[in-house]
Amino acid sequence: MGKLTTHVLDTAKGLPGSEIKVELYRVEGEKTTLINTVYTNHDGRTDAPILAGDDYVAGKYQLVFHTSSYFKKQGIELLEPAFLDDVVIRFGIAAGEEHYHVPLLIAPYSYSTYRGS
Repeated sequence: MGKLTTHVLDTAKGLPGSEIKVELYRVEGEKTTLINTVYTNHDGRTDAPILAGDDYVAGKYQLVFHTSSYFKKQGIELLEPAFLDDVVIRFGIAAGEEHYHVPLLIAPYSYSTYRGS
């Protein structure tokens, strides 16, 4: 069965982004429903897939990475409000058997993502 995973890399430091809160929402029209809340570990990954099993179905999803609190813990001074407070990535899952991996490359003033493997 398919699964959804993620990881975070702090590109400003070249290190994994650890202890970052990540929320997963299912998106249906204008409605979002919180499905899971996880934190990245010391390797910037979650300890288990964010979505798997019977909950892993085709549809539109949204990951919210709470990055400003991570940078503040790192001692980086951010303006208020922070330029990138929460990074929101909306994406679709089309197949029920595939592994979707959505990594986040983050710095205080930029981010990038892609469909990983």
